[in-house]
Amino acid sequence: MCLILLAKNVLPGRPWLLLGNRDEFHLRPTAPAEPWHESPDVIGGRDLEAGGSWLAVHDSGRFAAVTNVRSAQARRGIRSRGELVAAFVRDNADVTAYASVTAAERDQYGPFNLIVGDRHVSACASSLRSEAWPLESGVHVLSNGAPGVDWPKVRRLRERFAECAAGVGATEIQSPRDNSRAAIFDDALLDLLGDTTQPGDDDLPHTGVSQELERMLAPIFIRGSDYGTRASTLAYARNEGGVVLHERRFGPGGIPAGESRIEG
Repeated sequence: MCLILLAKNVLPGRPWLLLGNRDEFHLRPTAPAEPWHESPDVIGGRDLEAGGSWLAVHDSGRFAAVTNVRSAQARRGIRSRGELVAAFVRDNADVTAYASVTAAERDQYGPFNLIVGDRHVSACASSLRSEAWPLESGVHVLSNGAPGVDWPKVRRLRERFAECAAGVGATEIQSPRDNSRAAIFDDALLDLLGDTTQPGDDDLPHTGVSQELERMLAPIFIRGSDYGTRASTLAYARNEGGVVLHERRFGPGGIPAGESRIEG
């Protein structure tokens, strides 16, 4: 992932909700979101090169998502960042303890920001910080910059999510299986991830890459022929039990390449 929004105890009936875009090279082999063969209670996409995932959820309500951290000098770790997601959702490790261990072992991975949680607790770890930290109720957005950085895409997703969620009632976001208004709301949330608004040059971050590349990477949704947004994902838990993961996939140039909605 390169952009993740976590809404914790923000929407009625949904103890947590994730929105995220995975930006990646289009040639990197990837499996679409589905229940995992070896762990059928887990739902998520799979990176077929390193074997991990960028975002995955467990039927119990556990979730994990990871971003890279952009810099001019790419650094690979001895372990895959995607392993952090896969290991958490397949296991029953304590959220806070897992984040703390990840922070202590951060040098084993390429630069990353990680969110892990369950129905009650959520936490972050980053290769840029020596200690993990808890995430309280509210809206949290991470990109592929340092935690807390307020890039244009971070601000825009946070603001547009707040507009979309304002005034939403519990009856509007019940299961889309029996509520068409809920399905419309879920589609509207996913549409937030398709925003291609280009910030002005004065508002671009400075991460050590060229100005041209900063421009390309600045929108929420990246349209590139070789590199760009490969998947947009909405995932959430329900108060009454179960989880939902809805993934939209894209090819070069942002061309739609498939869609999956799975309820666990």
